[in-house]
Amino acid sequence: MLIDTYDRVATDLRVSLTDRCNLRCTYCMPEEGLQWLAKPDLLSDDEIVRLVRIAVTQLGIDEVRFTGGEPLLRPGLVSIVEQCAALTPRPKMSLTTNGIGLKRTAAALKAAGLDRVNVSLDTLRPDVFKTLTRRDRHQDVLAGLEAARDAGLTPVKVNTVLMPGLNGDEAPDLLAWAVEHGYELRFIEQMPLDAQHGWKRDGMITAGDILSSLRTRFTLTDEGDGERGSAPAERWLVDGGPHRVGVIASVTRPFCRACDRTRLTADGQVRTCLFAREETDLRGALRSGAADEEIARIWRLAMWGKKAGSGLDDPSFLQPDRPMSAIGG
Repeated sequence: MLIDTYDRVATDLRVSLTDRCNLRCTYCMPEEGLQWLAKPDLLSDDEIVRLVRIAVTQLGIDEVRFTGGEPLLRPGLVSIVEQCAALTPRPKMSLTTNGIGLKRTAAALKAAGLDRVNVSLDTLRPDVFKTLTRRDRHQDVLAGLEAARDAGLTPVKVNTVLMPGLNGDEAPDLLAWAVEHGYELRFIEQMPLDAQHGWKRDGMITAGDILSSLRTRFTLTDEGDGERGSAPAERWLVDGGPHRVGVIASVTRPFCRACDRTRLTADGQVRTCLFAREETDLRGALRSGAADEEIARIWRLAMWGKKAGSGLDDPSFLQPDRPMSAIGG
């Protein structure tokens, strides 16, 4: 079991498979990209599977989310999913992706055992997409979403970040589109995860802003905390259901007290929080010949030291040293 001093138990593992990405989203990294991790620093496929196995069989993890960077850039992704699906007990498995490579991989991922996907899409306008991501790949993301839905990687969730002056007016249109296509839309408050440290609290679109905008066109009924559990998204029924929309208010309404996550970076570090400033090295233990029981002990000790909150609700919060692409979303 991965328990901390606040009696929170981590059952959800986020695994970053790579720090690389084929987009250059303005809220994540600079236009020229970043200095990528050297290949020897990355966990191998076998090392990833071993750590997931330890987490599932010894530490109580029952849900695994593969992230990046862009996880579809990992050549061994399908094999990793297949091997993790063979574990006993079998964890629920999902993937967070920008969707660009999903058209060609969705069916194979489903066959390997992946349960569902989260796809990042911030706009319905191709020109705005190009401005936000610095790449002209909007149609590829739409095709990837359709392929995921057709392959049965459902519910297909769409993650959207709204930014003033770019896509800040699109919330109602995005929700209408998601309802039409059978996707579950989730708005995420912009968080301080950009490598260039350009985020400003007073310039962000808040959960309150998003809900006010949605209510100009839809009736939203709060599902309540009973349905939410430890999930980060507050969810509302749209026009009485069955469709839902979620809002993840990481900045204005932090949900740390119910957090059930532990994170593994692409280079084998345990992070207790997306915004943690400390990491615990598992890669070194793996490569020095440590037994599974020793690795589990190190992991337990790391999670025992998890802080009460992320600090995002503190106006003086300092951004983490590593960008989102290096630590997983």
